Amino acid sequence: MPALDLSFIRRQFPAFSEPSLQGQAFFDNAGGSYACQAVIDHLADFYRRHKMQPYGAHPASRQGGEQMDRSLVELAAYLGVSPEEVHLGPSTSQNTHVLAEAFANRLEAGDEIIVTNQDHEANSGVWRRLAKRGLVIREWQVDVTTGSLDPQTLQKLLGPRTRVVAFTHCSNILGEINPVREICEIVHAAGAKAVVDGVSYAGHGFPDVNALGADIYLFSLYKTFGPHLGAMVIRRPLMDWLGNQAHYFNEAYRAKWFVPAGPDHAQVAAASGVTAYFDQVHAHHFPTADRHERAANVRRLFRDAEAALLAPLLDFCTGDSRVRLLGPGDTRNKAATVSLQTLKTHPREIATRLAQQGIIAGAGHFYAVRLLEALGLDPDEGVLRLSFVHYTAPEEIQQLIRALDASL
Repeated sequence: MPALDLSFIRRQFPAFSEPSLQGQAFFDNAGGSYACQAVIDHLADFYRRHKMQPYGAHPASRQGGEQMDRSLVELAAYLGVSPEEVHLGPSTSQNTHVLAEAFANRLEAGDEIIVTNQDHEANSGVWRRLAKRGLVIREWQVDVTTGSLDPQTLQKLLGPRTRVVAFTHCSNILGEINPVREICEIVHAAGAKAVVDGVSYAGHGFPDVNALGADIYLFSLYKTFGPHLGAMVIRRPLMDWLGNQAHYFNEAYRAKWFVPAGPDHAQVAAASGVTAYFDQVHAHHFPTADRHERAANVRRLFRDAEAALLAPLLDFCTGDSRVRLLGPGDTRNKAATVSLQTLKTHPREIATRLAQQGIIAGAGHFYAVRLLEALGLDPDEGVLRLSFVHYTAPEEIQQLIRALDASL
């Protein structure tokens, strides 16, 4: 595996040459990453040349529709699925809302849905609200000491009427990566469907959804260097069973089935800029390969780069008595998301002090209220979250550690 060429990577992101951001180290990537140049170019091009109803008779209209279709094709190739299985909606929260309604229209009173208290609320609350429709909601609870989910605990919750198990690929607080394939196999053995929230994972490399075995996989493109859209993969024949959720006369257009509000044409077209960036990264670091192999290579390249940066930050956090590190203390099963309970000062105050030293970080509950409550933390106080991706520089990690030491 080649080493990541960080200079090449950072040249693909205009934020790193923006004068107002010079000297500012970005550690709030779990809330939204920088957009790559290819996405910005695609978006600007669509607004200049194709800002009209797509798929019309005029060449500019037709070409706009072709750009939108290209995004679905290219995203699907990187995710290991077919283009008709990819749906682009306003956000992951909106996508899960539509999804839950689709299931509610097909399930019967007494059917069971399992959720966790580790998830972002987007993949929890929508399912819990279905209890009002007669569905039974069961909670797969985390270990109150570690926050981890134990697959063996899930086994005990599954029953003959379990229809859906909704869980996260990676906790947006703990950074812990769950064994998705193992969990999906357990879910399928019980005859249920697996709905996986990949928002906190996909920014560290697009997964092979087919290899994971997820029936539905969701993530946010604005956290993967792209526009503000939510991506949702629904495998067939589950997609056919759930059916069209949009206008009845759009039945023939599968890309519209789970986007009843209608797509944002320009942002859908710009989404292919994400895969264009991945292609650029691959071409710079590897020989020619097909899309499936490219996805795996880019994922490993990003993962190795992030793990090398994560290690010194974890060493600092695990050795400092002023903080409590949440989640794994090593890099083996952890994404580059580090959440801290600050024991002497409110986390928002620490975030403010960090900002004064050129560190962009977040503080709060990050929509994982149930997890913080399970861990004995006050959601109103929240945690300090430090999150980065492959374009972060080693010098920025050291800048963060120095600023964190001074701020605590």
